[in-house]
Amino acid sequence: MASMASRAAAVTITNAALDKPSHGSSVEPTSRISMAVAVDVSKFESVTMAPPDPILGVSEAFKADSSPLKLNLGVGAYRTEELQPYVLDVVKKAEKLMLESGEFKEYLPIEGLAAFNKATAELLLGADNPVIKQGRIATVQGLSGTGSLRLGAAFIQRYLPGVKVLISSPTWGNHKNILNDSGVPWSEYRYFDPTTVGLDFSGMIEDIKNATDGSIILLHGCAHNPTGIDPTAEQWGTIADVIEEKSHLPFFDVAYQGFASGSLDNDASSVRQFVARGLELFVAQSYSKNLGLYAERIGAINAVVSSSDVANRIKSQLKRLARPMYSNPPVHGARIVANVVGDPSLFDEWRSEMQLMAGRIKGVRQSLYDALSSVDENGKDWSFILKQIGMFSFTGLNKNQSDNMTDKWHVYMTKDGRISLAGLSLAKCEYLADAIIDSYYNVK
Repeated sequence: MASMASRAAAVTITNAALDKPSHGSSVEPTSRISMAVAVDVSKFESVTMAPPDPILGVSEAFKADSSPLKLNLGVGAYRTEELQPYVLDVVKKAEKLMLESGEFKEYLPIEGLAAFNKATAELLLGADNPVIKQGRIATVQGLSGTGSLRLGAAFIQRYLPGVKVLISSPTWGNHKNILNDSGVPWSEYRYFDPTTVGLDFSGMIEDIKNATDGSIILLHGCAHNPTGIDPTAEQWGTIADVIEEKSHLPFFDVAYQGFASGSLDNDASSVRQFVARGLELFVAQSYSKNLGLYAERIGAINAVVSSSDVANRIKSQLKRLARPMYSNPPVHGARIVANVVGDPSLFDEWRSEMQLMAGRIKGVRQSLYDALSSVDENGKDWSFILKQIGMFSFTGLNKNQSDNMTDKWHVYMTKDGRISLAGLSLAKCEYLADAIIDSYYNVK
């Protein structure tokens, strides 16, 4: 009997040359040779095709579109006014210094580059923060924001088993993937109010209050993705009150420090407010946006805790988790960060470039609002666009309307109605406004 891993195929070959009749014979010169050919069947026949990533798949569809009108507003990557990728001048200078100094390419320690970790903690909390002086922060270099969140989730799964993580509705799509693949249970708290296209603050507070004591609350430090809607300073205080009352553990995702408002301090104010109250917390950081180091995969996971002893123990376990995951992190991006932050002139230049990037996005946001207000004959209030912050705008368009944006207007975006203003130019604002007005009013 044939093996289960193969199938037999009967192949019949006609070959007159192999079976010639003798002289004078009337036998037709056609003999048939039969053979069985084993064809292997893959052990992975049951593996199905994965669906395209809802964010990265947008770029693939955009590339396949030949229309000269097309706009890619899906992936969150900064573009110039000419819609070209941008490498910061300060990054080029830092890399030049690295080449001139002949930096080695040996393995980093598991926790990463010491100078990077120091710079990262100081950027997050402020160099003079007592937490740093007291050694109450454990910082481990991670693989950008995603890898840092993944390391934090692995820590939760191992050392806080069964504790549920609450995430905002909506949130960055990869949050759910990270928690699912880490085996960490999660549920959602209300965040977005579709009627106002703003923050559902009362719903958010109610859900955090109703969560089981000691839950983990995943918070966006600034420039909430995908909505661009942030709590006010006063609202952050109320959120901290409830979290403290319920003995919850805050877990901040800080992906846009300095890139959202142009100020490193302003964009870290939510985290610093919680730290100042003495709350223990986790923070994942990324340098993809504020230094444009998308491909370098440079970030960190931080634990701010009650004592240096606890910090040391947590750091040791984060390193233990990182070892079988990826062994140790890459050095190139870490050196760029350390060099930029460690050199006063480069640091000042970086802040100026961040302000320029943030300023361009603010300008595009204002121009889009102006264009929508001018085109809309029904007088809808589009001011929510100006109230949002960062590179994203949550338009309030549903899936069908978002499909119309792509199918008819060649505007590529995520199906939840999020657009990346970093991929928009001033010259394209009127075109985008026409597409939004058409989709909003003419598609159910």
